[in-house]
Amino acid sequence: MVESLPVRCPVCRRDHMYATPAYPCPCGAPTTTPLLRGAPVTRITHRTWTDDWVTARCRACGRHDQWPQPELCCPCGAVLRIPVRPVAAPGRAPGTASRPVRPSHILLPRTAAAPRPGFRPLTIRTAQDAVGAAALYLKWLGYREVVQPAGRPSSRIDLRAAGLIAQVDSTTRPTALRDVECLWLNALSASVSGVFFSLAGYAPDARQRADGLVIPLFVMDLTGTPQPVNGPAEELVSPGA
Repeated sequence: MVESLPVRCPVCRRDHMYATPAYPCPCGAPTTTPLLRGAPVTRITHRTWTDDWVTARCRACGRHDQWPQPELCCPCGAVLRIPVRPVAAPGRAPGTASRPVRPSHILLPRTAAAPRPGFRPLTIRTAQDAVGAAALYLKWLGYREVVQPAGRPSSRIDLRAAGLIAQVDSTTRPTALRDVECLWLNALSASVSGVFFSLAGYAPDARQRADGLVIPLFVMDLTGTPQPVNGPAEELVSPGA
């Protein structure tokens, strides 16, 4: 049974109902992270790779594995960390891998846009994974010839496709206004569209500017599933776009 939790954004005070994702345990049973009711949610302004994973116990076989920290993307642009009950990870048997198992299916929060059937996200553990996840998403949206430059150019464009360029911000700070404006200028000079992906969300002025420039903004959690955070992104994801 999927566990849900009422969540209020501390930035815009909007209420949401968060449904915890289910991850596949190697035994085949779905595993969910235990939510901590009554604890306040916090806005994510900085990320660390080690702190964005939580331990969850499979109720079927008792196995402990690490999964992405539950997060919710508010339409106001804030990325919220959902509190979970701590689970002590027991000692692993010799020879048991300590790396998290990549989930094969992700259930998004009810407040997120429903994904099109068939998209398989790439779990993000490194900055390179973030670029790879964005590339998979663009291909899923229907863009052709999605390629990554051999070396990141001075323009900081991470991905190119037919009629489109994309930038992926995998840093631990919200994407700044200057980054959005630079993407727009690069897209304008190349006569293509621009799309932005960010792990830590966007500064308020950056999001406002993107709305005015009609730049789609997506935020990604560590499951590798981008979620739209502004109107242009919603239109890009909508069927028939």
